[in-house]
Amino acid sequence: MVGHLFKMAGCCLVVLGLSACGAAQHASGKPYHHTTSGFRNPEGSPERNSWVVRLPWVLGRLLGISGTAEPRPPLDHVLPHDQVLAQFKATEGKNSVTWIGHMTALLRLDGKTVLTDPWFTDYPSPIPPIGIKRYVPPALGLDELPPIDFVVVSHSHFDHLDLPSIEGLAGRERITAIVPLGLGHYFRQRRFGRVVELDWEERAVVDGMTFTALPVVHWSKRSIFSTNDTLWAGIAIESPTGARLYFGGDAEYGPIYAALAERHGGFDLALLSIGAFLPRTVMDGAHCVPEDCLRIGVDLKAHTQLGLHWGTAQLGDDRPAEAVGRFTAAGQAAGLGEDRVWIMKIGETRILPRRPNNQR
Repeated sequence: MVGHLFKMAGCCLVVLGLSACGAAQHASGKPYHHTTSGFRNPEGSPERNSWVVRLPWVLGRLLGISGTAEPRPPLDHVLPHDQVLAQFKATEGKNSVTWIGHMTALLRLDGKTVLTDPWFTDYPSPIPPIGIKRYVPPALGLDELPPIDFVVVSHSHFDHLDLPSIEGLAGRERITAIVPLGLGHYFRQRRFGRVVELDWEERAVVDGMTFTALPVVHWSKRSIFSTNDTLWAGIAIESPTGARLYFGGDAEYGPIYAALAERHGGFDLALLSIGAFLPRTVMDGAHCVPEDCLRIGVDLKAHTQLGLHWGTAQLGDDRPAEAVGRFTAAGQAAGLGEDRVWIMKIGETRILPRRPNNQR
């Protein structure tokens, strides 16, 4: 009975939150994506369905009466912990990426460490255990991480900005947080050493590392009272020796990515979200289908595409194998070799690729 009441309370919160959404009005004198109440997607982006269309599926998931059965990730989807530690140690001193799970990745670039969208708890929820529980634990615990130099957060959703996780990071007083507009106070309250809030197209250079916030098609929400009140962004990361990565967070496909290529394109690796794309009535306008996720990286002229945001928690109706199969098939259809479309195991570490001739 208690569990049922918790679920009903969650349903009420969702209903109130969805019904609070309204049409955004442009903020005079500011860029298009600024509104009088917050932010909106780039001009020409696909629209989401109304909350009336999305509500039945959301309520069904919370009540446990709709959605897919338990996920069935590949048997070798997660590396044994001893192999995780061995790979990580073997690549020390090299530019590398380690997949912790979901959109959490640990990047080592020219001696600096960058942690993306840290989520280390069981539930991405304001009131656990209400919400979806992860079925694969993080590959490394917070106490196993090396000293972190930078934390990069793409947007405010609970599976990307997890407050217990950022609060649990050791040495926060020496960590720089790179976040979109409106999220800085979460890190200042937790006494991070430096907090940089970026609007789209803004750049920050810190200790030789360059971070640029780029437009993506998504949305933001952390409370029932407001929607899109904080910005969401993809982050371009460049090291002193010219290694260039694109961290996309969550995204839907749209014309903005091809438009960005001239100014910002040319990446060694794009870290892309490929899961939680079904049902389309709910995810359309927020999460791309795997084929379009690959197009984002291709549009941005990324040499290698890495599919993340799958195989950790059942956020949509799609199964892990579907996201992987469609993403890799899209790479083949685009003429990309297997070495340029990466599907990693949780806990795996790989040496970062470099684009040919270090060209944009």
